[in-house]
Amino acid sequence: MKRIVLLVVLVAAGAGAGIALARGKTAPFGTGVVVIDTNLAYEGGEAAGTGMVLTSSGEVLTNNHVISGATALKIVVPGTGRSYAARVVGYSVTSDVAVLQLKGASNLKTVTTATAEKLAVGQAVTAVGNAGGTGSLRTAKGSITALRRTITASDGSRAERLAGLLETNASLQPGDSGGPLVDGAGRVIGMDTAAAAGFGFESTSASDGYAIPIGKALAVAKQITVGRSSATVHVGATAFLGVQVASAAYDGSGAVIAAVVPGGPADTAGLGAGDVITAVGRKAVTSPDALSTLLLTKKPGTQLAITFVGQTGAAGTAQVTLGSGPPQ
Repeated sequence: MKRIVLLVVLVAAGAGAGIALARGKTAPFGTGVVVIDTNLAYEGGEAAGTGMVLTSSGEVLTNNHVISGATALKIVVPGTGRSYAARVVGYSVTSDVAVLQLKGASNLKTVTTATAEKLAVGQAVTAVGNAGGTGSLRTAKGSITALRRTITASDGSRAERLAGLLETNASLQPGDSGGPLVDGAGRVIGMDTAAAAGFGFESTSASDGYAIPIGKALAVAKQITVGRSSATVHVGATAFLGVQVASAAYDGSGAVIAAVVPGGPADTAGLGAGDVITAVGRKAVTSPDALSTLLLTKKPGTQLAITFVGQTGAAGTAQVTLGSGPPQ
């Protein structure tokens, strides 16, 4: 059975990012493609991916799964010796699209997109990205092998269903997520996102790379940059409850708390591991995913009543002031 994985490189805590830098010599500088180094402090690790520069002042497009859970972001412009901190402008979990803003950036080279191009099976393409998480940009040539594909992809801890994708036989690797898939003229036609992976004796087909069409990605990015939140697009800082949710309750409803962040909002309000969250405000929590979705509609600083069932079976209510935390 084919298994599809999201193309982000996960590294253990304390491991170096392995980013090689060199002095730049031209202006505007860079190639329009950048390396993203993600600190996942609450998960005890790091991740590496790729991004595309949309504006000379440092607006960057990438996959949401590249920055999900990030407590800090470092963006490196390969071959220039320059790096920047970045903030998350907004993201869409369901579309797997995120927009970042580099701090203090200017005069960056941007990518050229081909949103109106008519795509066809057999068309030559090249994938560009931080393959292997080395910090250096690599290319992989291939062609489009299918259009409008639907997949379910996982990074080991989360799964997402994506539709309308381009399929390519260009060899996409972990770390390529968020990088461009370009046509013969060097114009971006897609954002590299996932690929088939072999496990054990399972073989990996060379024709199983997937990219989000750039027009679709840019439409979500525009909604983010104009500040238009929706049920599927989150703009601004992410509300933080400070819990790790393990599963649904035994009866299939609610969300069981596996752990709380010490000193976080949930901990301060008296919630603990083993408690089952059943409602946020007046909204019932039917599953762990439902809890995440509800929290995405809230802003940091919001005060909420969290209804829960304790380990003794007694129901209770905790008053929580949401903090500001990593993107989902």
